[in-house]
Amino acid sequence: QKGIERIRASLNKFLEKGKISKEEMESVLSRIHGTTDLESAVKDVDFVIEAVPEVFDIKTEVFREIDRIAPSHTIFATNTSSLPISELASVTSRPDRFVGMHFFNPPQLMRLVEVVRGDRTSEETVRKTIGLAKSMGKEPILVKKDVPGFIVNRILVRWLNEACLIAEREGKDIILIDSSLKGRAGLPMGAFELSDYIGLDVMKDIIDAMVRRGFKLKPCSKWSELVSEGMLGAKTGHGFYDWSKGRPQIPPNPGADFDPMEVLCMAVNEAAWLLRNDVASAEEIDRAVILGLNFPKGPLRMADEYGLDKIKSIIERKAKEFGLPEYAVDPLISEKVARGELGISSGRGFFDYSIKQKEFGPVIYKESPPIAWIRLNRPEKLNVLDDDMVLGILSALEEARKEEIRVVVITGEGKAFCAGADIRGFKGISPVDAFNLSKRLNRAFREIYEFPKPVIAMINGFALGGGLELAMACDLRVASERAQFGQPEITLGIITGAGGSFRLPELVGISKAKELMFTGDMITADEALRIGLINRVVKHESLEEETRNLAMKIAERPPVAISIYKALL
Repeated sequence: QKGIERIRASLNKFLEKGKISKEEMESVLSRIHGTTDLESAVKDVDFVIEAVPEVFDIKTEVFREIDRIAPSHTIFATNTSSLPISELASVTSRPDRFVGMHFFNPPQLMRLVEVVRGDRTSEETVRKTIGLAKSMGKEPILVKKDVPGFIVNRILVRWLNEACLIAEREGKDIILIDSSLKGRAGLPMGAFELSDYIGLDVMKDIIDAMVRRGFKLKPCSKWSELVSEGMLGAKTGHGFYDWSKGRPQIPPNPGADFDPMEVLCMAVNEAAWLLRNDVASAEEIDRAVILGLNFPKGPLRMADEYGLDKIKSIIERKAKEFGLPEYAVDPLISEKVARGELGISSGRGFFDYSIKQKEFGPVIYKESPPIAWIRLNRPEKLNVLDDDMVLGILSALEEARKEEIRVVVITGEGKAFCAGADIRGFKGISPVDAFNLSKRLNRAFREIYEFPKPVIAMINGFALGGGLELAMACDLRVASERAQFGQPEITLGIITGAGGSFRLPELVGISKAKELMFTGDMITADEALRIGLINRVVKHESLEEETRNLAMKIAERPPVAISIYKALL
């Protein structure tokens, strides 16, 4: 009866939120029949899903009993999160019809189901289990080998334990670590917040069960210490954080002085192990983590964005400093680095990012879906604008209209983003020709401004005159700390001719715009950020990485909604 009441309470929440009607709620309840009698429960069924406590002896006792009662064709599925499927199956007479079916909490909301193949699970059993999960509206991921922790818990344990170890041995503040994981990696919860939410006793039990099965890990001592003190997390009001007055406030901090990959490198290493051992495909591993842990992207995709060589270096440094067996770089990562498969930057990592390149005069167009890169490639002339450069930009934009491109990045080669129009071409130019040049620049910049996909200016150096107008026509501006900005036209006795007179006041306000235009002064990246001219300033050596991360984050958002925002804003 208690179980039925819990189901009713859960359905009531859906009813209160308007997700189901009263009739639908009653219909669901009418299809559920509770009993405490195993024989009446399983004597005429085709499929049994076991969800008794996560204790091996209790589970095997239940399976022995139902094996005696249930029809010979009945499939047995266990909802275990950590116990070996094959060992549970061994106590029955039907190991070929025994499978793992790991639901995630809360099961009425979480779509993921890990379907785990035991050593003797038949193909038909796997097929029927996947079909049943889909009929429930779930998204099943097949775990092809019965490994401790399956996919999600193996990865979960790695990065949560690593965060705990970092705090324990290096004295890092847990709020710093969590705010970085949320702000810089985009996770919905930090490591310590999530541990508290799951329950520290649950985490300890999962870790202990996996370690007993040969999972190489040095558990952080805090798991045992806090559990022994009765501090189990959110459910007791205290764990790593104080939950007595509600959920702790840990705001995301995109500028946190802590690299989240110090923690997440272990999730990547474990995901590589799963891939190398053919437990699941790269797509399935990432999808399982996205669905099971609400990550914005999977660990393998994160690794490709960050760079496999950098991740390898982090893990090797940890191995040298701390000597733990889990700090062995997975051979798959080492092999990929040796082959130059470093991730997005090289065109291949765990995934293929085949880079297609075209040249439109002095403009290089690189396509690495979902990002297109437009590079002004006249470094010896500071990427100045002339008719060839403008035509190249327009041709590259046309190429970027294809469906697989979600975000466009414009940048410059060498020490300048773009130093403006080629003033040498101004000598002897007639007023009509000057007017036509202005029209062509305005057309090009209007194409950027009205382009249906987000356009980011990656400002690597000087952005002056028409170069600054080019940057302002983009939706977002990410600048190197070395970048400099200015509208120096006044020093030549001319005025802005490609949108600066109205885009600059829109970004920095009329007073500041007048000051910059009247004086022609250059300003630094920090000053440009302060007045609102640009969105971000990053270290010069991290410029491409930070811009790519921003572009990838935008690319993961619904493209139609993004294009509507562009039209509205």
